[in-house]
Amino acid sequence: MESATVENKKSSIIPISIIAGVFFIFGFVTWINGALIPFMKTINELTEAQSYLVASASYISFVLMALPASSILNKIGYRKGMSLGLFVMAIGALVFIPAAEARTYWVFLTGIFIQGIGMTLLQTAANPYITILGPIESAAKRISIMGIANKVAGALGSIIFGSLLLSGIGEVNKKLESVSEQEKEVLLDTMADSVFVPYIIMAIVLAILGILIRKAPLPNVEPAEEAAEEGKTEKTSIFQFPHLWFGVLALFFYVGAEVIAGDTIISYGISLGFAEADAKFFTTFTLMAMVATYLLGAVLIPKYITQKKALIVSAILGIIFSIGILSTSGFVSILFVAALGIANALVWPAVWPLTLDGLGKFTKTASALLIMAISGGAVIPPLYGRLVDASKHELIANGMEVAEATTSSATGSYWILIPCYLFILFFALKGHKIHSWKK
Repeated sequence: MESATVENKKSSIIPISIIAGVFFIFGFVTWINGALIPFMKTINELTEAQSYLVASASYISFVLMALPASSILNKIGYRKGMSLGLFVMAIGALVFIPAAEARTYWVFLTGIFIQGIGMTLLQTAANPYITILGPIESAAKRISIMGIANKVAGALGSIIFGSLLLSGIGEVNKKLESVSEQEKEVLLDTMADSVFVPYIIMAIVLAILGILIRKAPLPNVEPAEEAAEEGKTEKTSIFQFPHLWFGVLALFFYVGAEVIAGDTIISYGISLGFAEADAKFFTTFTLMAMVATYLLGAVLIPKYITQKKALIVSAILGIIFSIGILSTSGFVSILFVAALGIANALVWPAVWPLTLDGLGKFTKTASALLIMAISGGAVIPPLYGRLVDASKHELIANGMEVAEATTSSATGSYWILIPCYLFILFFALKGHKIHSWKK
């Protein structure tokens, strides 16, 4: 018996490693948005709100594609679905070439949206695949490994693309204030051209990985037929489960808060006066905080702390760190934004089981709804951008210097995080227990 267990562990090492590679890929692609936002803002001469449509274009695909992706996977299976997702992402990367050539924002957003469609396929396939690849009791450990791979990749992506795209952006922004219209076009066209090489390489790598995943030694695992019947229920509709909808909203707010913590921190650092050479590392601070907390959670949960308590602590820390951002300045404020990675890390793995509890035959549909909740990353960051724009214009109108108004509005607009974490706290304390609309 012991020999069989050891053999099973050995046989799962290769597929787990391959799926960790998949999580690495969409972590890399997702978290380069932190560098893309200030880059797009400069080359396309955008407002703060417009620049955060980079995050919207990526995350809105989860709303539009979650249910279709589930249908596609039912027809072609997990492995082919992951392969297809990688090919779609490669196509999205190639769209950046004509976008840079024309320096047209909506074409860039189209490429990001196409990559988001590919990532939706990857997410919808890889999350359940890694869950059912081994014993359910060890699923949390496997998901933690995936999370670490995802965030380490995000840190690398942020540094690499920050170096490639943001090099000299401060000097360019200063020159744009005084040069002629013709010189401005030359400067911006030259800067836009810097996406050519990295995105061509990205497209080639994604296509190669798509082929390799198709031929990889991945077992053809599927959930057991009886799994959908396990949680017997007399209910006839997903609308009869309040805790499901509270869970979807909690995940919506969580993803919005996570994206703000990772994608705004570089722009925030630049607005505070930090050089782009230093600011490009700030997203890495957030992601490394998440990795450290993933590791801590893997040790503490469930032996020392329940997932529910971990979620409560996470929400409270999110509120505390958000207040810290608002009440400090300079690098200390940056560190509070990065510390949100600690508050965010254990929310995703805690919300899923609390939301899916007792759903029985509705579990698959509920899972698709939770994937759609990732759209919080498409809605909340642009709201932050709008708050920054509105506050800055008001402060300038009241006589404040532009630089000071930019800094003050960027800091003050982080208040949007507090209601996000308050709702997560409600779900952790009470929302997940409400399994019926009737008292």
